[in-house]
Amino acid sequence: MLFNSFSFLLLFLPASLLGFFLLAQKKQAYATAWLALVSLFFYGWWSVQYIPLLLGSILFNYGMGRLIGHAVAPLRLRWLSFAVSANLALLAYFKYADFFVASTNAITGSAWPLLHIVLPIGISFFTFTQIAFLVDTYQGKIAEYRFVPYVLFVTYFPHLIAGPVLHHKEMMPQFEEKKTYKISAENFSVGISIFTLGLAKKVLLADNLAPHAVF
Repeated sequence: MLFNSFSFLLLFLPASLLGFFLLAQKKQAYATAWLALVSLFFYGWWSVQYIPLLLGSILFNYGMGRLIGHAVAPLRLRWLSFAVSANLALLAYFKYADFFVASTNAITGSAWPLLHIVLPIGISFFTFTQIAFLVDTYQGKIAEYRFVPYVLFVTYFPHLIAGPVLHHKEMMPQFEEKKTYKISAENFSVGISIFTLGLAKKVLLADNLAPHAVF
C-alpha cells in the first residue's frame, strides 16, 4: 500500500483517523491499541508472511529492554551486547546470507545452493529502531515499558517501511499528551499541508524522475 495509492488515501488513512478519534473518546489506551493494530495491518498489506517475524522481533526486544532496564549494573552491558548482536545477526542473515553463499562458491568452487531469501520490507528500520530503544534503555532514558505503546512505537505505519529510525523519547511522549487524542483544526491543517507537499514531491517529481535515474 503506497502512500499515494487510492487504497491508502481513500480507505486506510480515513479509517485509521476515524477509529483513533472515536476510540480516544472512550479511553486513550484504546486509541493507542487501534493505531498499533492498523499499523500491523499496513505492514501485512505488503508482506503478511513476515508479520510473525516482526512480532517475534518486537517480543524479543521488548523482553530484552525490560531485562536491561531492571538488571544490575554488571549484567546490563552483557544483556545489551547479546540483544544487539542478535538483532544484527538476524539482519545479516536476511541481507547477506545469499551473498555469503555465492561468494563462497565463487572463491572455493563449491556448489552450495542459494537460499533465495526474500528481504522482509522495512527490516532495517524496525531492527535499528529497536536497537536504539535498547541503547536508550541501557542509558536510563526509558521511563516506561508498557507493551502496547511499545508495539506502536515500532510499527507506527508512517515510518515503519520508509523510516526514519526514531528514538522512544522522541515519539512516545506525544502519545502521552491528552491533546493528541482530541480533534484539532490546527493540527489537521498543518498535517494536511505537510502531507500534500510530500505527496506532490512523490508524484510530480520523484516518480517522473525515477525512470531517468542512473544506478
